[in-house]
Amino acid sequence: MKILHLDSSILGDASASRTVSAGIVAKLKELHPDSQVVYRNLVDDAPMHLSDRHWAVAQGALTPDALLGTDLALGSAYMDELFAADIIVIGAPMYNYSISSQLKAWIDRVVVPGKTFKYDENGVEGLVTGKKVFIASSRGGYYLGESPVAFLDHQETYLSGMLGFIGLTDITTIRVEGVNYGPEVKAKELAKAEAEIAALAA
Repeated sequence: MKILHLDSSILGDASASRTVSAGIVAKLKELHPDSQVVYRNLVDDAPMHLSDRHWAVAQGALTPDALLGTDLALGSAYMDELFAADIIVIGAPMYNYSISSQLKAWIDRVVVPGKTFKYDENGVEGLVTGKKVFIASSRGGYYLGESPVAFLDHQETYLSGMLGFIGLTDITTIRVEGVNYGPEVKAKELAKAEAEIAALAA
């Protein structure tokens, strides 16, 4: 069993999404004692954002310099890790109603036509299948149900949509909401997430 663990919060030890993602991985290791974990801190180990230089290399127009070459190798490693994983755990905080730019940069490296999805006569086919995904979601406010700002959730909706686009449709989201409403609310939400993690089964 291979687990790919991604974190994308800039808050370090204060991050709710990092706390939840670490809890999920710990539970998975308990359920699968022989599992191997590949960890990526996308804040400390972030790729460059895509640019015209990346596009030029993809078209064979130039030889990359050392910095771009290193970045292209990192993108290839992301792709290899994604395909090698049996389970993917993603720590995904909401920033300005969407995901972090670091997580978006990772998505831009693994959502690649001809590699993780393809177009055919039936439309789009995702090529990354047979894997389980856990999303550790954290949000400062409340976006579920009848929330007046539910329409601004471009975090979970975008992330699950892009994962589904490449074939990752078996997704479980464990979230904490309202963490900006104070430490008591955050603690209560984390306790709820901990209970959901404890209930996970192989």
